Amino acid sequence: MTDKMDTTTRLERLRERYMNGDLDRRGFLGLIGAAGLAYGVHTPFARHALAANVSQVRFDGWGGVVSEAFREYAFDPYTKQTGIEVVDGTFGGGDEYLSRVKASQTGEYNIAHLSGVFDYARYHNLGLSSELNEANIPNLKYVIPKLVDVFRAVTDGKLSCVPYDYGTTGIAYNRKHISDDEMKEKGAKILIDERLKDKISGWGDWRTRIWFGALQTGQDPNNASDMDAIWDAIRAHRDLSLKYWGSGAELMSLLAEEEIYVTEGWSGRIYALQEQGHDIGYMDPPNGYGWQECLFVIKGSPMEPCEELLNFMLAPETSIAVAEGQNYPPALDPQKVDLGDKIPTLPAFDPTGKLAGLTFADPQYWNSNEADWSKTFGRVQKGY
Repeated sequence: MTDKMDTTTRLERLRERYMNGDLDRRGFLGLIGAAGLAYGVHTPFARHALAANVSQVRFDGWGGVVSEAFREYAFDPYTKQTGIEVVDGTFGGGDEYLSRVKASQTGEYNIAHLSGVFDYARYHNLGLSSELNEANIPNLKYVIPKLVDVFRAVTDGKLSCVPYDYGTTGIAYNRKHISDDEMKEKGAKILIDERLKDKISGWGDWRTRIWFGALQTGQDPNNASDMDAIWDAIRAHRDLSLKYWGSGAELMSLLAEEEIYVTEGWSGRIYALQEQGHDIGYMDPPNGYGWQECLFVIKGSPMEPCEELLNFMLAPETSIAVAEGQNYPPALDPQKVDLGDKIPTLPAFDPTGKLAGLTFADPQYWNSNEADWSKTFGRVQKGY
């Protein structure tokens, strides 16, 4: 009992030092694990998991700087604290990953960094959702309520995930070749500007292509009235593009090496390029693509270790460190948690926590059209 009390006291003192600025993130997270290991302490869920021969949890995400942030600020400290290894995989797109999960054995995949409520609904409709015991995730109380409620609506008030971050898919452009004024004038139509032929790119994702095709034809992405016009805009973009990119790492490379001058891009990846000194501008056009991401627990996973990992990742100290590492605002409510100096400077950040300025995809609308639109885009992508 004395050892456990001493460990708790030490952890509380470490947290105070971190919040007072006496420790940096790396030192704080490392010492959390060291404090637990020094006294042979494992958390209750970790002890349960180890007793049941659960020695690892698998996490799949988007790779690049996002995975690096998760590994450094969440997974490694979690393993030090619990003794449970986090094995992380990567994927380039949601459809690709879902195909893997559908072909897998139960329990092979555990936690996924999914994008959008429509992905959450897809997994649930396919019978892949789990039911979290929220009592094991007390840090859920810090999350923006709007981000939680949209998931509850899909799964009858229960949760199979926790919200983790949000951002936008806006337009990134090289300021050496495209001015801020030109971007303001042309908006999403810059992506079908013939002047920039072979210096344009975009993500080879059917939802993103349709969303920006809607913007280029003056339509509501969540309620398009003329799909023929959208497909024509997608074809025009395809013919003017150097290539479609397939991952965040490829997006950053194309822009950094100046192989392309303009593309839509993920806000955090573009911020990372700007931090590296590249003169890349970024704008969210009206009705731009806002999204939130969640940490989804797949049916058949070891629930208590997964819930403990989710709770660890939602702890303000961990969540803020990851957010600063990956350059996406965390799902934490800025009205409840002091998010520090950097996060309020990130693209898409909403200091109110209401997210009223972001346009999210309507899951029912997009999922109801998925079979038709994804098939049509596959044909368009091939040149039809």
